[in-house]
Amino acid sequence: MPRAPVLREIVRQHAEMAAHLWNLYDYHLLNPDVNPDMDEVRLARLVERLEAHLDGLRVAGEVGREIAQELYEEYPEAGELFVVRMLMDGAPLRMRELNLKKVRGYLASALREG
Repeated sequence: MPRAPVLREIVRQHAEMAAHLWNLYDYHLLNPDVNPDMDEVRLARLVERLEAHLDGLRVAGEVGREIAQELYEEYPEAGELFVVRMLMDGAPLRMRELNLKKVRGYLASALREG
């Protein structure tokens, strides 16, 4: 059975949304009092959406990784770098598997060097 074509515009939207949602997630964890409406239920939904966008990129395979890298080159910021890193071989598949302190350290270090 032939593989379905990859729609680059849709895959880019997955990359953009995943980067944005990571930024929202991380900001909330670092500043929980800023948005009192972000309760556990809403935070869980945000994580589900973030993971769904990452899954969309993974399903696109190499094209998903290429698009995420292109987006990072266009916007070299923490969210975009997070997405690139999450698509690398051996990266955790789910947010609950992450060590957030290590993730933040990696992002800060890589962005300083880049």
